[in-house]
Amino acid sequence: MGARPAPLLIFGAVFAAAFVLAALGYFSLRRWEAAAELQLHGQARDTAMMAAEKVEMAVVRAEQDAIAALQAAALAPDFGPAAVEAWKAGHPLFNAAYVLDRQGRLLYPVVWTRDEAELIGALRAEISQGFWDRGGRRHVEAGGHVILAAVIPGSSRGPLLVGLRRDDQALHRDVLEKALGGTEGQGALAILDGSGRPVFSSRPIDRVEPILTVPFGEALPAWRVALYQPAGLSPRDMVRRQAMIFMAALALLLLVIAGGLVATYRLVRRESEIARLKSDFVANVSHDLKTPLALIRMFAETLEMDRVPDERRRREYYGVLTRESERLSRLIDNVLDFSRIESGHQRYEIAAGAVEPIVHEVVESFRHPLHQQGFTVDVAIEPDLPDVPLDGDAMKQALANLVDNAMKYSGDRRHLRVAARREGGGVAVEVADEGIGIPIAERERIFEKFYRIGRSETQGRRGSGVGLALVKHIVEAHGGRVTVDGRPGDGSRFTLHLPGLPLPSGERAG
Repeated sequence: MGARPAPLLIFGAVFAAAFVLAALGYFSLRRWEAAAELQLHGQARDTAMMAAEKVEMAVVRAEQDAIAALQAAALAPDFGPAAVEAWKAGHPLFNAAYVLDRQGRLLYPVVWTRDEAELIGALRAEISQGFWDRGGRRHVEAGGHVILAAVIPGSSRGPLLVGLRRDDQALHRDVLEKALGGTEGQGALAILDGSGRPVFSSRPIDRVEPILTVPFGEALPAWRVALYQPAGLSPRDMVRRQAMIFMAALALLLLVIAGGLVATYRLVRRESEIARLKSDFVANVSHDLKTPLALIRMFAETLEMDRVPDERRRREYYGVLTRESERLSRLIDNVLDFSRIESGHQRYEIAAGAVEPIVHEVVESFRHPLHQQGFTVDVAIEPDLPDVPLDGDAMKQALANLVDNAMKYSGDRRHLRVAARREGGGVAVEVADEGIGIPIAERERIFEKFYRIGRSETQGRRGSGVGLALVKHIVEAHGGRVTVDGRPGDGSRFTLHLPGLPLPSGERAG
């Protein structure tokens, strides 16, 4: 019954793969031409964006060099109109420059036209006091022109505002020709100004069809890069590329089918392993039930037949009956709680409580078996531990499982240590032994349900394989975590990390 779904899964995977393959082939054939055209537009957009970035970088680099040269000139004590004229001669990309001080007075040019007066006024209005304080540079649209505005600090006249206006002919000659003059390919690349007129093209654009346009950035606002293709260009190469994509998709689909088969095989193996572990679990629980039941029956029959003449011996037998019944109760509680966890019905009544009495109660419940088996126990509890949110019965069960495991796997060195300490705002509870230890590679797996370490020295010991799974579930339900340390032969130390109570409103942890 457990392996029956495997053929259905294989059939479903193969059927789904065949359906996807058929659908992919159908839609690929029907939309072959459209996909090729879409690919062509994608490549065209990449080409146009690269051209726009290339021109933008060239313009920005030229602007940075011009600002740096003007700033160096402004540091001279005799900086004035003559220095600006000399700077203009070395930077033909700009056909006009305007220099203003912090009070808004125009230092250059000495003489200006009415159009320039409007442009200078618009520049003053666009530049805020914050820009004077921050410095840097920005592009301003004023009077139908794009002005590069920059603050130059450190001059003999104080901080200066510089406005530079580009020359379109110099831009064509010194930037566009150099950046895009060597553009190759079947298409034509053109630069359009703010009114849509072409100011540069890599080849004639009278017999071409437009593909797309992309805008520039801040340096050339309202300008665009346009890409054209010759009329009647066939997307044959794009179709071939689409065929390669189709074949790659087919290969990927076959890999998915193979992966599905492998996953199905692993799932079947996993289910078989779970079935084996469940069978071991039933066998172990049956053995653990038989042992205390046999002892309870034997001592109860002895007492019933009045074969214990000594009152001290009779009290000892009563103690055995009590301990074995408690052991039986713990085992039944583990099985029932595990069943509720598996079905999602386990609930905990969590409230603020102290950890110290729980630790003492659990240790006291194991006092006789610990003494009988020759164990020494150290209990170390820090004073004034804070209360933590917990379900007392559940926490006792988790701690009892850890103590029981420590007893079972202690070997010849029979010493246990149970400790509780403050940890941040919460509490950490430790159970440590000096037994056989746990391999590092199996530290995570020991908290899996039904899992038991596959070593020869553990196989003879009783255990259901759900104790540590219960411990992990209980601690995580309390918002905490459980960790384990130790090496084979050096014992193990399990630690329950329990979070503290939430702080009252307005308080913060120290």
